[in-house]
Amino acid sequence: MDIQVGNIVKLKKKHPCGSAEWEVLRVGADFRLKCCGCGHQIMIARPALEKSVRQIL
Repeated sequence: MDIQVGNIVKLKKKHPCGSAEWEVLRVGADFRLKCCGCGHQIMIARPALEKSVRQIL
């Protein structure tokens, strides 16, 4: 899966704020994502993210 810094990814499950879109801030073995709705940042492992991505915008 070709995910780059700056991409917006749409995940299968929504964040509690209601947004399903996340901005990619860092790539590697783990990804750092920022919620496009509320700005919350998370770290997620590559296999978990690749499994939960619905669409790369």
